[in-house]
Amino acid sequence: MRILITGGAGFIGSRLVMALNDAGHQLTVLDSLSPQVHGAEARRQSTLFQSIEGRAKFIEGSVTEESSWVEALAGQDAVVHLAAETGTGQSMYEIKHYVDVNVGGTALMLNVLRADPGSVRKVVVASSRALYGEGKYRSRSGDIVYPSSRRKEDLEAGRFDLQCADTGEPLEVLATDEESRLHPSSVYGIAKLGQEQLVMTVCASLGIAASALRYQNVYGPGQSLSNPYTGILSIFSKRILSGDDINIFEDGMESRDFVYIDDVVRATSLALFSERADGQVFGIGSGVRTTVLQAAQTLCSTLGRSVELKVSGAFRLGDIRHNFADLSKARKLLGFEPLVPFDSGIDRFVEWVAKQPRTPDGYEQSLVELRSKGLMRG
Repeated sequence: MRILITGGAGFIGSRLVMALNDAGHQLTVLDSLSPQVHGAEARRQSTLFQSIEGRAKFIEGSVTEESSWVEALAGQDAVVHLAAETGTGQSMYEIKHYVDVNVGGTALMLNVLRADPGSVRKVVVASSRALYGEGKYRSRSGDIVYPSSRRKEDLEAGRFDLQCADTGEPLEVLATDEESRLHPSSVYGIAKLGQEQLVMTVCASLGIAASALRYQNVYGPGQSLSNPYTGILSIFSKRILSGDDINIFEDGMESRDFVYIDDVVRATSLALFSERADGQVFGIGSGVRTTVLQAAQTLCSTLGRSVELKVSGAFRLGDIRHNFADLSKARKLLGFEPLVPFDSGIDRFVEWVAKQPRTPDGYEQSLVELRSKGLMRG
């Protein structure tokens, strides 16, 4: 099959290129080689880019340029659309840029396909758990609740957990399924929702099969260690190895669903080649909830290093408290089962991190930027 992978030189994309190339498919990659991800001299410095050389036809271009889409889409049978800006915090002040790339770039792809679909018969778009905002909860009375974004006044008072709006009682977090309410709490989430809905709606009108994968927090070898806006496991690992303290936001009990890169690549491949995935959206994660404090402690233990974990009470506007995936639908229709538990994945990740060169991570500067924009408190 001839497959276009946008963002194919990125973290997920490069791993997908290697898997599909090994399976004998003919690949094209469209990627802008963003300095935030790949460094200032990507072709020379980026191990992600180097990992796909010779495995795919490479087009350096932007999803915001029509000419790049026209060239990249020519002769393709399928598209895996991964290219996107991905920093939740950064999205809250780089608003137009996130909308231009994630929504505008996707709209431009669909415009080109509408003008001439050519041979394209399948599109898989990388969506996000950010669509769900705070996710799914249950009240003490047994009602299913989808809470609104947490109030700044509560966060400033250290009330981080979600409470019932009517009774003030704590809510029980549940696994988020695909039927859960979509109410993103960040510009990133809003843009990913627009991206997903554009693909699913327009592709159906063109007779092109489409699937959307709402990834949870993806981690693993190859994740950028220099981009301070994504990947808390990368940020934490680098700081631990440098002997730097780690600022744990809120009370450290906020939780995420960390899913290993190989599981995400496998889920993406399953969606690409399965007719049962056509017209469907799927939550893709490990199905397990891990607190941020637990993740930091596991990294320290695995790396054999001790740094101060400062549970600071600080918070970022737009952050959620909890979210983890209900995998029932992915299991039923895709046959997807995550194979790499968190402890095993961390072992593999840390082994890779320890071999990487030490470079500045820009983390402290990112916090300064968030504070200057009024988006981080405490």
